[in-house]
Amino acid sequence: MSFDGFVPWPQDLAHAYRAAGVWPGRTMGSYLWEWAGDRGDRVAVVDGATRLTYRDLAVRADALAVRLGERGLGRGDTVLVQLPNTWEFAVVTAALLRLGVVPTMMLPPHRDHELTAIGAHVGARALVVPGTWRGYDHQQLAFRVAAALPGPAEVLVVGDDVAEGAIDVRSLLSPDGDVEARRRWLDEHGPSPSDIAVFLLSGGTTGVPKVISRTHDDYLFNIVHTARACAFGEDTVYLAVLPAGHNFPLASPGLLGALHAGGRVVFSASPRAEPVFAAIEAERVTATSAVPAVVLKWMDAAATLKPDLSSLRYLHVGGSMLAPDIAERMARTLDCRLQQVYGMAEGLVCYTPPDASDEVAFGTQGPPVSAFDELLVVDEDGSPVSPGEIGELLTRGPGTPRGYYGVPDQNRLSFTEDGWFRTGDLVRITTDGHAVVCGRVKDLINRGGEKISAGEVETLIQELPEVAEVAAVPSPDPVYGERVCAFVRFHGGCSLSLAEITRLLTERGLAAFKIPERLEVLDAFPHTAVGKADKKALKVLLADLDTLPRAA
Repeated sequence: MSFDGFVPWPQDLAHAYRAAGVWPGRTMGSYLWEWAGDRGDRVAVVDGATRLTYRDLAVRADALAVRLGERGLGRGDTVLVQLPNTWEFAVVTAALLRLGVVPTMMLPPHRDHELTAIGAHVGARALVVPGTWRGYDHQQLAFRVAAALPGPAEVLVVGDDVAEGAIDVRSLLSPDGDVEARRRWLDEHGPSPSDIAVFLLSGGTTGVPKVISRTHDDYLFNIVHTARACAFGEDTVYLAVLPAGHNFPLASPGLLGALHAGGRVVFSASPRAEPVFAAIEAERVTATSAVPAVVLKWMDAAATLKPDLSSLRYLHVGGSMLAPDIAERMARTLDCRLQQVYGMAEGLVCYTPPDASDEVAFGTQGPPVSAFDELLVVDEDGSPVSPGEIGELLTRGPGTPRGYYGVPDQNRLSFTEDGWFRTGDLVRITTDGHAVVCGRVKDLINRGGEKISAGEVETLIQELPEVAEVAAVPSPDPVYGERVCAFVRFHGGCSLSLAEITRLLTERGLAAFKIPERLEVLDAFPHTAVGKADKKALKVLLADLDTLPRAA
């Protein structure tokens, strides 16, 4: 099919990147048999009792790819992939990359609304789902979505009880048959490096996510350079904790980075401390990645469970702002090197170096993983700010797509004509070229014309030892328009009043107009699919609280 909504890379840039070796000029699936030849009997993927070697991965992926091809799927077609963290995720992804069918990475919590909207937008010809997951019937969900799409779409199911009318994925990836014939056929009929390799979803928390098209060229750049920045190698054992279809655990460097480096990938079905600690102990995990809210729960649990984390070398933390004091406590509590990451599915990834000083590791989000990535910080008028000042970050480079898929109006807002992507993030750049994230341009609370960065307030409150989790949101006000409301979850046995928080923030030197004027205490926070505080849900909760009668 033709991707009419794809914004291609300019030929002069593509040629320059290939000539410089930044883009390897290969497809992601082309490495499978090279890996199998070099590392055949080494374990590549672990999921509970299931262990796949590099050769197993290549053989099963090719078997699935050819059988999907026999069912009519081919280069340029798209499918929705909504699989949890299981070994089948790795095989399905590898098979689609080999065949040139584009996986659209959905997350397990997505339902009819998101799946139908995204499926129609990308022209999905199939859905790959689990039978059931955490008590929810994804198979029936897929049937409903397939019926609602404008074109025919097959339902492919990974599970033990496949319904009539659906296709059993496990039967298609059986290694039976002529392995070499399948390999030759796929080598001849696969994609090209400039083809779209994968569709990712934007990280927004409002509305249907935008679709990000990543080519084999630019996504391989992402994988190779982030793996290098995280010192991944043959001895790496990477634990995939967050949903594997998200860019962070998928390829930054994530599971694809670990495989590319010759390491081993271990899947965790849950980010809860108990199974994560058990997996680290059993598989001698050396690296994992998570968002701050998840790591804070691990820290609380570590005091009670006292796990053996001696194998863990690196913890990658990103996805939301992290106070330096909290970053230091994470590293000390879990006894490993903390690498902060600032990145986006739209391309740019920054990492603090593995050997960074404490000042850099705990107080910044590091430099870009490649010298080819450009950073530009601008003010509200689009003019560059002075060095070290805060402004909106614009970025471009070998991993930054030229636009979202199929939304030209949005692209005119998000991308400049000369290829800069407007991130919407407020940052400052240190004299050493390290990014320090200060908040979101749109995550501002407008109190009587004073613009307050929610991230700045959250960072200071998060540093209070009693606080486990915090989110600042606007509380509607008839006089000022908005005031700052702080949602807080305290550590067990701890509490602070609004007056105490006010005093502590005042002592820290925070301007009076930025200090929260409302405090809502929660026992548990709502989170997005990747573990960030769900501010959309918190705003709804705040509205609901405002409708309740107040005590006299």
